[in-house]
Amino acid sequence: MLENRIPPPIVTMLFAAAMWFMASPDTASPGRTAMAIGVFLLAGCFGFPAFRAFRRSGTTIDPVRIERASSLVTGGIYRVSRNPMYVALALLLAAWAIWLGGAWVWLGPPALVLWLDRLQIRPEERVMAARFGQEYEEYQRKVRRWI
Repeated sequence: MLENRIPPPIVTMLFAAAMWFMASPDTASPGRTAMAIGVFLLAGCFGFPAFRAFRRSGTTIDPVRIERASSLVTGGIYRVSRNPMYVALALLLAAWAIWLGGAWVWLGPPALVLWLDRLQIRPEERVMAARFGQEYEEYQRKVRRWI
């Protein structure tokens, strides 16, 4: 089973490569490039604070070995989303879609979100609930899975 086995950044790169092959052969316009850069920067607003929060708490960022989580991170960007790193990956793929252009590339971001939701986040949530119990359940009630 693929559940929780392939690191999400690798999955994201595979989707990005597939999108490259589906892209229109046109060149990016200045407006489209600016929009792609804006979404790329927005991804950083989710990803960097999330990594920093994990590092500060001393817990693992390895999504394949979630059972190694040593603490539940609920502050900072984790008050906005339970999965800001995955939000960042989805936004990066959206920026890539904007930059590439074409209709077919827009299959990539929702496909990634579906993959992450079903095969990464849900298994992580089971482990986190077992590991942190009531504290994690309360956190789930307060903060959305995505945004």
